[in-house]
Amino acid sequence: MAGNLGLRTHLNLKQKLNLIIFLLTGFFILNCAGANYQSHAKVQNVDFLIEQGKLNWEQRSDSLALKKAEHFISLAIQQRPSNFELAVLYSKILYTRGLFVEKEASKQDALFLLASEHCKNAVLTHPDFSSIYERAQGDSSFKMLTALSGAPSSVVPGLFWWATNLARYLNSKPVIERLNHRELVEVMMHRTLSLEPGFHYSGPYRFFGSLYTRIPGIELSQSETYFIQALSNNPEYLGNAVHMAEFYHQKAGNREQFHSLLQKVIKTDLTSYPEMMTENLFYQDRAQFLLSRETSLFE
Repeated sequence: MAGNLGLRTHLNLKQKLNLIIFLLTGFFILNCAGANYQSHAKVQNVDFLIEQGKLNWEQRSDSLALKKAEHFISLAIQQRPSNFELAVLYSKILYTRGLFVEKEASKQDALFLLASEHCKNAVLTHPDFSSIYERAQGDSSFKMLTALSGAPSSVVPGLFWWATNLARYLNSKPVIERLNHRELVEVMMHRTLSLEPGFHYSGPYRFFGSLYTRIPGIELSQSETYFIQALSNNPEYLGNAVHMAEFYHQKAGNREQFHSLLQKVIKTDLTSYPEMMTENLFYQDRAQFLLSRETSLFE
């Protein structure tokens, strides 16, 4: 009897141990499954945010859709802060809001600065660029300029929108601040120009045409040369004409050319180039805005 009791006790302990192992294994499996499900759900959620952001961006001529695009993409960036394409898209959304929608100067500046910071971080953390930066010699400023001057084509969108937003932010700042940043924005855009001169409808030419009206000591003819190049390459993109009127013709005091160029923009048939219709619509609105201020701009 004692032997049987010992055997039963041993079996009971073994059964309990097996039960504990079974329960722990089941808990571990369920926990892993739950973690995998949460991870999968998180990925799906971010993908949904990106999809909704891009859909609303395509409808950006509607100011409400533009706000929704900004909202969805900002949430997605919080989950994927190192995503280069998201940062570039977000900077384009902020730039569009700042230039075409927001009317208060301080809010415009805040949008341009935020957009430039996102693109800056996107470029600096891009693996194709960070390896170049790590190999560069000198202090932090020299290393940055050296790396930017040799940046690869893969970061061109980041360079372009970093410089474009920063220049817009600096546009209303004191001359000394513009001069302090001149070398940085020039290096970025010269690199963009050398790699992709036609980027964003001759964007680098348009950029330098604008920049060289805001930097003292530069012949105004340089601005005209760059704008003529932009208009020659992409006359269908109304931004080239609007920027030339806003920056070059205003700076040169060419009121008649300012007026006629913007009137031409307003009368342009946008259906001829459907792929850039939304951008051109924004620039038609900006042309009307500039014409409404013509008298004060040429006082």
